[in-house]
Amino acid sequence: QMQLVESGGGLVQAGGSLRLSCAASGRTFSWLVMGWFRQAPGKEREFVAAISGSGGSTYYADFVKGRFTISRDNAKNTVYLQMNILKPEDTAVYYCAARGGAVDTSGAAYAYWGQGTQVTVSS
Repeated sequence: QMQLVESGGGLVQAGGSLRLSCAASGRTFSWLVMGWFRQAPGKEREFVAAISGSGGSTYYADFVKGRFTISRDNAKNTVYLQMNILKPEDTAVYYCAARGGAVDTSGAAYAYWGQGTQVTVSS
């Protein structure tokens, strides 16, 4: 029953940057693995990045390595996704998700989801 609310999406030119935020309710945030997923029109949801509860371990999809950075501030119950060198193919709705246990790249493993925030990258 944790609630996740994404923000920070918008329109940006190719090569630009955006920083997404995901604010969570509840008192168990620091116990949870947090992930970012995205879904473009006509495509399936795909894994973007994940971070362990302590923030000590991070994981990235190959297509964002070197461009995106996931981080978290447990005192604020917030996870971030810094997106640099954005490409038109990054255009999608970006979703924040949470789960207990180990990091997982499958969306089916995550119990809690936000409503998403739109990221549009123009060329």
